[in-house]
Amino acid sequence: MAEKSDKVLLQIKGLKVAYGGIQAVKGVDMEVREGELVTLIGSNGAGKTTTMKAVTASLIANDGDIEYLGRSIKGRGAWDLVKEGLVMVPEGRGVFARMTITENLLMGAYTRNDNAGIQADIEKMFTIFPRLRERKDQLAGTMSGGEQQMLAMGRALMSQPKVLLLDEPSMGLSPIMVDKIFEVVRDVYALGVTIVLVEQNASRALAIADRGYVMESGVITMTGPGQELLSDPRVRAAYLGE
Repeated sequence: MAEKSDKVLLQIKGLKVAYGGIQAVKGVDMEVREGELVTLIGSNGAGKTTTMKAVTASLIANDGDIEYLGRSIKGRGAWDLVKEGLVMVPEGRGVFARMTITENLLMGAYTRNDNAGIQADIEKMFTIFPRLRERKDQLAGTMSGGEQQMLAMGRALMSQPKVLLLDEPSMGLSPIMVDKIFEVVRDVYALGVTIVLVEQNASRALAIADRGYVMESGVITMTGPGQELLSDPRVRAAYLGE
């Protein structure tokens, strides 16, 4: 398990995001400390993905602030944030379909110039994701959804993130592959990577999280330790069907 500290790596303060005339995020406050696995759960349309896109500069925040490593990153480009270690694996995976698995991994290291380190990290990804080694020369677009999710995670790790944001990694996968993806998330966390996990699968996410946030209609309605939220009757009724 990752070594935790009190150092706050990512802090979201009063974040508001609107697009298409809709106020999707309505004043969100969150923080992520070094070495934590923090999950953000909520139903479809709650504003989870919008929040993550604002953090990684894919969407522009209307109000509030986002601090990373103690400095505001509002107005910064996604390129700069990746170079500084703030990296997201988007919902839908977004692999380069006409490139091989190895080429996709190399694309994850585009901000780096340490060739020996890049090659060593590719071998590391093949150790974490054995399926990728077996298919390293295969075009990414011909892989299954679960294999593409592994590739997307491996590609993100090639950038050596300090904070890794995973947006709905289990969406659309078979139950067996969901098990595998959550196993990989735990393995990556054990390597010392700080993780923000956005998930509709609340029970699986809370079971492995240090802390959780519950989001409804663009606002945070509950927060606490993962196990505490998992056993909360309100969470169980709303998200676990109990």
